[in-house]
Order: sequence, then C-alpha cells, then structure tokens
Amino acid sequence: MKREIEVFDYAGAIFGALPTGILVVTEAEECANAMTIGWGSLGIEWGTKLFTIYVRESRFTRELLDRSGEFVVSVPYGDQHAAKVKKALGICGSRSGRDVDKIAMAGLTLVDSEIVQPSAIKEFPLTLECKVVFSQEETLDTLERRFVDKFYPSGVQRDHDTVDDHHIMYCGEILKSYIIE
Repeated sequence: MKREIEVFDYAGAIFGALPTGILVVTEAEECANAMTIGWGSLGIEWGTKLFTIYVRESRFTRELLDRSGEFVVSVPYGDQHAAKVKKALGICGSRSGRDVDKIAMAGLTLVDSEIVQPSAIKEFPLTLECKVVFSQEETLDTLERRFVDKFYPSGVQRDHDTVDDHHIMYCGEILKSYIIE
C-alpha cells in the first residue's frame, strides 16, 4: 500500500537522511540500477516541485538517466529495515551497475511506481517519482577552487577510467510522492 504525501512535509526526513545516503533508482530497456547519493536538493523552480540530483559523468546511472529521463528517489524512513538499508547503501555506493545487479545483491524489494518506469524500493519507503525537466553539466572553471580541489582532483582513478570526472545536475519534477506501507 502507498500513502500519498505532501513532499515538503517530509523535507526534514529527506535532508536528515541525505548525508548518510539515499538511493536513486533509474531504469532503461529493462535494466534497473540503484545508486547511493549524498548530494541533492528539494525545492521549487519554474513553479514546479523539484528534486535535484548530481551524478558523475562516468556513472552507469548517468547512462540510464540520459536514456530514460526518469528517476525515483528512495529515502529510508523509520527503522524497520535498518540493517538492510545500511547494507544497500554500501553496495549501491561502491559497486557499478555495469558489473553487478546491485538491487539483487542488496536483497531489495522493488515496488511498481505509479507514473515513471523506475521502481520504488520497499526498504526505502519515502518515495519521489521524478521526470527530468532540466540537466546541465558542471563547469569546473566557474566553481570555487576549494570545491574543485576537494571533490574533483585531477587524474584520479574512478570506476573504469582515469577521469577528471565532474557531475551532471538533473532537475526532476516530482510527479508523485508517497510512503510505501
């Protein structure tokens, strides 16, 4: 069962969970992937409720997002699945969906979404279904040097390549928000 919510009533829960990690689920051509994120924002732009995520250029999640234009934000809420949440955040934050099925490896339960193709996750019950309405690559030359030095060190090995791997910002219109009960 899904209980529809007003997303801004749960902003504290979302922002409280974000530093520890929440999941973004993407799917394209029957391939689903979950990725742990620790950066994101909830707000209103263009008179529209948005959740904004930041995905590194090299990530498999980026490939799926660019193909589908949809994502689900899955936030831990309550403690009934605490051990599974911790395990899933570790797996989904350290493995590539190009190499393994992270959702299966973490033992997560997929729940059909109401509007978008990517599924929700039962163990991360606070759910936002989003459609990308805007995306933009970061330009590091306009970012303060302290952030470039800390988050984008030159020549660092990441996943499959040595890259100067910046983020792409995806603004997703929140089409539906609910808690899986």
